[in-house]
Amino acid sequence: MATKRSSAKKQAAKKRPSAPAIKTSKGQQPRQQDFTIQPAAGKPLLITDVALRDGHQSLLATRMRTEDMLPIAQKLDAVGYWSLEVWGGATFDTCLRFLKEDPWERLRALRAAMPNTKLQMLLRGQNLVGYRHYADDVLERFIERSATNGIDVFRIFDALNDVRNLDRAVREVKACGKHAEAAISYTVSPVHSIDRFVDMAKQLEDLGTDTLCIKDMAGLLAPLDAYHLVRRLKAAVKVPIHLHSHYTSGMASMSSLMAILGGLDMLDTAMSPLSGGTSHPATETVVASLRNTPYDTGLDLASFLPITEHFRTVRRKYRQFESDFTGVDAEILTSQIPGGMLSNLAAQLTEQNALDRMKEVLDEVPRVRKEMGYPPLVTPTSQIVGTQATLNVLTGERYKVITTETKNYFLGLYGRAPGQVDHDVMARAIGNEEPIKTRPADRLEPEFDAIKKDLPASAETLEDQLSFVLFPAIARDFFEAREKGDLVPEPLEATSPKGPSVAGELHLAPVEFNVTVHGETYHVKVSGSGRKTDGRKPYYIRVNDKLEEVSLEPIQEVLAGVPEAPETGAGAKRKRPKPSKPGDVAPPMPGRVVKILVAKDDRVKSGDPLLIIEAMKMESRVPAPIDGKVTAILAAEGENVKTDETVIQLE
Repeated sequence: MATKRSSAKKQAAKKRPSAPAIKTSKGQQPRQQDFTIQPAAGKPLLITDVALRDGHQSLLATRMRTEDMLPIAQKLDAVGYWSLEVWGGATFDTCLRFLKEDPWERLRALRAAMPNTKLQMLLRGQNLVGYRHYADDVLERFIERSATNGIDVFRIFDALNDVRNLDRAVREVKACGKHAEAAISYTVSPVHSIDRFVDMAKQLEDLGTDTLCIKDMAGLLAPLDAYHLVRRLKAAVKVPIHLHSHYTSGMASMSSLMAILGGLDMLDTAMSPLSGGTSHPATETVVASLRNTPYDTGLDLASFLPITEHFRTVRRKYRQFESDFTGVDAEILTSQIPGGMLSNLAAQLTEQNALDRMKEVLDEVPRVRKEMGYPPLVTPTSQIVGTQATLNVLTGERYKVITTETKNYFLGLYGRAPGQVDHDVMARAIGNEEPIKTRPADRLEPEFDAIKKDLPASAETLEDQLSFVLFPAIARDFFEAREKGDLVPEPLEATSPKGPSVAGELHLAPVEFNVTVHGETYHVKVSGSGRKTDGRKPYYIRVNDKLEEVSLEPIQEVLAGVPEAPETGAGAKRKRPKPSKPGDVAPPMPGRVVKILVAKDDRVKSGDPLLIIEAMKMESRVPAPIDGKVTAILAAEGENVKTDETVIQLE
């Protein structure tokens, strides 16, 4: 009988059809065909928690203030994490631009509050924490100051995976005696494959990286791909492998587990109140899942309870900044657009009353990405591709308006495109100019000393000077407000119902009063920030419930005050006219005027840059549409402008 059964099984096996080829989305690489899973030898998994950086950057538009970090810092420090990601990425920009905090002071305060845990930052390679390449002298000073002020681990990536753009940063981190973690920007396209990522990993190990990160910024890493990629990397390089995978597509937890079975050494997670959505797998869930296994993290679940409660309360405070894209966004599996990029696109379209055209933009993004040679969609390439796609849709003609960043991309100023670019589009963008072949930063002259002549008098420290080099207009606003006394240090004491905070300072200029509504009294603080725009000045209003020591209401950014000039009459502020003549220059997108490059009566030629505007975190030059003379300049630096407004007139 046993023989008959055995024979029957063999016959069934012969008749059973072979496994079908894996279907993939159009234009994507087929996945690994080998489904054999051989779990790697067990070892404790090391955890990096990203709640203080990428967690709130992904879910709350990077708006968490230092005052909501310091009260829980001591408990975070006691958990036993391998590292805590606390700085870099968009936090530097947002501190200066919106929160009116000094990012360097935040870093020093967190360092003092958490002396026992390695502090980690995200560094955009030669872009540092900005949106363009900076000269090597700026890079060296920035890394040295970051290390001195408290950063232990530098995660360094390049949006194009151009290893040349990582070289100098890795070497400088090592020179400072700190930990370098070079990253592979993971994406899916016809030109990206596991073989290509393994080759890049070998190059990064040769650079001297201490650990290697798989940076899956859009949550595209599928579980079986994660397993095979980690297995291949472990066989190819000796350095530990670290996984950073966003939850956007819903695959991150599965992919993390498969990566662990493949031999992963380290994993990024976020405390549960700041996990999921466009963030990361929950720290507590991962720790619990691995308990009593060979991969046990060794972290105590009980230690997370007060931390979880703290962030749950804090998140409610910032609910107005919650992304509209919550939960699982399966569309990203085809569009490959990260959650932060979705938010930027939505904001851009809302400004132009065109949010109903979001689907057109989402359909356009993959086309633009293909024409640019399939760059991974991560800062700054996500902004470059997203902004160009938006303009292609809103102008009604593809590449009718080409941003400066798109032109610079085709010129090779951001690095080497991963795949073949569309030559027709490139010709339209750069004309007869020749793309560069060298490392982009090699063409940059030292700029740190050169910019000192423009420094505000109050930018005395090296850290201030670096802030100004990175974000001149935003930093100038911050310094001016600080010099005028609009930024007055306020002690961060007793900001948490769980106890007093760790010593630190939050820069606000409180105007305090009590308001009673229906018998309930509220303590209100108002602080000014930024320059006046159209006669009004932005203010932050904070309302504290009298029964609680922690603010349960959101910090709101509103416009207070009345226009300085009346709307009608002789003193009325002149409105900018709509473009009606060939020489009427309007910005291609709504934004903020960063710099006027011409003066009245200047002679210009078609294509000459007239002004620089900032939109979607990118600076774009607005060119002259005709040869002519500047007859009027209708905008000033620092003002917001729209696409239907004439900002410069030429004749």
